[in-house]
Order: sequence, then structure tokens, then C-alpha cells
Amino acid sequence: MSKFGALIMGPAGAGKTTFCNALIQHLRLNKRSCFYINLDPAAEEFSYEPDLDIKDLISLEDVMEEMGLGPNGGLIYCFEFLLQHLDFLTSALEPLSEEYLIIVDLPGQIELYTHIPVVPTLVKHLTRFGSLNVSLCAAYLLESTFVVDRAKFFAGTLSAMSAMIMLEIPHVNILSKMDLVKGSVPKRTLKRFLDPDTSLLDDDGSVGPLRGAGADPADKDSLMGGASFRRLNKAVAQLVDDFSMVSFLQLDVQDEDSVGGILSYIDDAIQYHEAQEPREPNDEVADYGDDDMMG
Repeated sequence: MSKFGALIMGPAGAGKTTFCNALIQHLRLNKRSCFYINLDPAAEEFSYEPDLDIKDLISLEDVMEEMGLGPNGGLIYCFEFLLQHLDFLTSALEPLSEEYLIIVDLPGQIELYTHIPVVPTLVKHLTRFGSLNVSLCAAYLLESTFVVDRAKFFAGTLSAMSAMIMLEIPHVNILSKMDLVKGSVPKRTLKRFLDPDTSLLDDDGSVGPLRGAGADPADKDSLMGGASFRRLNKAVAQLVDDFSMVSFLQLDVQDEDSVGGILSYIDDAIQYHEAQEPREPNDEVADYGDDDMMG
């Protein structure tokens, strides 16, 4: 039996958990089943209580206290511990039918899936090497305010591309928190960031005038306006352009249509609807009758 899921990931502050909440709410409103997994061992507050929480297996606070590790080292230890106890996931997911959408909320330390192969190993267990056979789509969130600083935007885009290459599963990239840039960034300008290319740096007003050789190299403005910094940004942008892999969808979690639009892309990527049993007319009548009784 096939299973279907989405990995929600991206840098800290990108709005991953908020998106998970909006996704769960949308699924419930549309009478779809979901199974919410929290894999952030430091997360404490939830609008929707996770159906499976990594803190029931191991918590970052305990690891830092008992092992004497910092936050990043402790997080890596937690995931390595999870990989040694994959039955924690398997036993919870095996009973799920193909009607469920499994939502996996990951922590914001992007090195877990761009530098260290712990999340790629987890993905392989869920999709290919384990018994679960989950059809997964990765949803990578990048905060839309990054478009104001184009160097930061291309650094985030490069991280998204790195995750795409490392995970080797269907992937959607999302500019989150669109409500924060409405009115401050023209729509025509914003459209250019949905399919990023090097031309975005040619008219970058966020970088000041090029500083001369006599500028203080320790001064932040001199550093950010230096020729080497611009060459670095150009090289990163060119790398993104050469691969031509990354494009973005827009997300406003306050807009139900926006959340539904992102979900439709995820459904298409994992071929969710193709696997669902066709409903008989009698089923529709029964559902309608149930709704009337509830009303």
C-alpha cells in the first residue's frame, strides 16, 4: 500500500510550523486525513498537537544537558539517535492508509539536509530502503523578505538547490510570508524572483556603490560593497542559473486559496489523487446525509 507525505523544511524563521498548521487546517476543512510528525526536538508549542513527536524519543534539552553539547551538535546527535531507532517512525506510519497525507515538520538547521546526510538517510528509509514506501515531496520555504537583500536571496536559493540535489525527491520551493512584502515590493519585481537568474544582481539597489581599494576592509559597508563580494554573489547566482532547477511558489498562510494552491502542487508531485479509490455515488449521498445530521 502506498503512503504519501510532505517534508516541510527551510531555514529558521521561514514559517515552517505555521505552514504546517495552515496545511492541517486546510486538509481538515476539506475532510482529508493527515498525520502530523514533529521532528524538531527543540519545538515546544503547537497549534495542532503532533500525532508523533520526536521528543517522545529524545529531546534536545536532555541531550545538551547530559552530553554537554551545544544546540547544533545536540540536534545532530538527536537525528543520529533517530536513525538508530527508525522503528519509532515505522511502527507509527505502517498502519496509515493511502488516504492520509503525512506532514513532517523539520527543524531549521539547514545543515541537516545540505551538509550532513542525516535527513537524506531518513528520506531513503521512508521512500526506498524501508518497508513504508512513502511517496514524498519536499517543500522548502524561504522567507519572502529575502527579496529585499538579493545576496541573501541567492544564498537561500542555493541552499534550496542543495537540498534538492541531496534529497533526490520531488521538490517545491516556496516564498513564504508574502503578506510581509505586499505593498512594499512591486508585483512586477516580485515575479522576477519566482524564476531567479543573474539579471537580478545587475540592478541590485540594496548594494551600495563599489568601494575603492583604500576602504577599511573591517568596515561592514566596505565589505558588502567590495568587488570580491559582488563577484561572489555573481558566481552564486550563475551557479543557480546554470542548474536552472529552482523556481518559487508564493505562500500567504492567511489566504486559504494560497494554501490550497501549494497543496495542489504537492499532491501532483506525489501523485496523491491518482492513488485514491474512486468514490461511488452512494458514498457521496451518505456523506451529504451525515453533513445534514451534523448541521
